[in-house]
Amino acid sequence: MTTPKRIASLISSATEMLYLLGLGERVVGVSHECDFPPEVHAKPRLTRSLVEATAASGEIDAQVRSLAAEQSALYAIDVDKLAELAPDLIVTQAQCDVCAVRYEDVVAAVRERPSLAESQVLALNPAHLADVFDDIRRIGKAAGVEATAADVVAGLQARVDRVRSTTADLSAGEVPRVACLEWIEPPMLAANWMPELIAWAGGRCPLVVAGQHSTYADWEQIVRFDPQVIVVMPCGFDLERTVAEAAPLAAFPKWQTLSAVRDHRVFAVDGNAYFNRSGPRLVDSLEILAHLFHPERFEPPIAPHPWCRLVERDGSLAAEES
Repeated sequence: MTTPKRIASLISSATEMLYLLGLGERVVGVSHECDFPPEVHAKPRLTRSLVEATAASGEIDAQVRSLAAEQSALYAIDVDKLAELAPDLIVTQAQCDVCAVRYEDVVAAVRERPSLAESQVLALNPAHLADVFDDIRRIGKAAGVEATAADVVAGLQARVDRVRSTTADLSAGEVPRVACLEWIEPPMLAANWMPELIAWAGGRCPLVVAGQHSTYADWEQIVRFDPQVIVVMPCGFDLERTVAEAAPLAAFPKWQTLSAVRDHRVFAVDGNAYFNRSGPRLVDSLEILAHLFHPERFEPPIAPHPWCRLVERDGSLAAEES
């Protein structure tokens, strides 16, 4: 197999992997959501969203439901630009049609354009952190940098192991009940890799199952669970947007009765850059959770902090003033 010299990434997690593997100079185009590392901002954009992303959470959810009911795509590919760039390797995803362009649409684009006839399509479909590490290896193999990929994964795994060894001796009473909200209106609990990250960071959430897709949650069930820590991490939202969207939570039924609220352990995080992006920064996400759950054991891992505490102010939630 010829080593690809021109690579297109249609998902932000893959773009981060490519740059981490030292392949940034080979990247010729990226998705509209690719924003890390900063050098990626100069790359041509190959996708766009068909959902009005600036709308409120409830309106976005309605748009997604409507398009899904019509079996319509949520994202579009600039096939002309992709064909013009003629990449040897196209990295995309087959995990979630709500998250990025559909795999079927990528395959169709490659099939219909002669300049893409020789393009290899590599689809990522992670459900666990181990799958993310496997994806790094797969990209490394496809791009001819297997040894680099092995070193990168070893470094990430060592960081995971450090967190797990630090939480291994926690007693049952020291492990808080945790609810990670991947969406707010309507509520959705984060699944996929999040249950294992929660457990490794020294928390527990039996309401979700590792490896399964995130689903809508029954708020009454969350109230009965009575989380001791709540982490608000809407998919696709940065920290500022998360804080704004979290404001109505204070009006949810029995919000004031929750242990996390009474103990001031409600946090907003940058879910777009970290928790919901299935790339190498999921390890950073694990370290953030470990600090939020057990600040006495873990120093803040990142500065400036991509998280903040949420407190009630004038009947709604807002970021705690430092």
